[in-house]
Amino acid sequence: MPTRKQRRRRQKEKRHEYEYVYVDAEGQEVEVDEDDLEPKGSRRNGTSDARPKAPAKKNGRPGKTDKVVQPPSWTRVARRALIFGPLIFIAFSVLNKSQSVYGRLLVAAAYTAFFIPFMYLMDRAMYRTYLKRTGQAPPPRSGWRR
Repeated sequence: MPTRKQRRRRQKEKRHEYEYVYVDAEGQEVEVDEDDLEPKGSRRNGTSDARPKAPAKKNGRPGKTDKVVQPPSWTRVARRALIFGPLIFIAFSVLNKSQSVYGRLLVAAAYTAFFIPFMYLMDRAMYRTYLKRTGQAPPPRSGWRR
């Protein structure tokens, strides 16, 4: 549904009538036949779009490819923790300058170890929502659960 501003703008455009005339070499105005005029484009300045519109998806958004989400894995989470661990240490070093380096390292290691399972749970939640969105069935459970 168009916004109030868009509706007012459209109504204003419909109120005005435009006449198309040519000025010939002698300086006289010559009216233009309707057949000679090219159809007005969809843009506001009258130009038409060169490329055709993409068909809309079922949810109303334009055709956009979904990013493939990989299933969760502990190795990917561990690699991510190796990236975030030093960043957490740097953050605690800036915040706790009075604490010893050993203390900051210990706190950063504890926070990183606490952070790892939550990253795995977040990856798992993202993967499950991706499966629901694409309509795929979740993979069968494997492992020690009964």
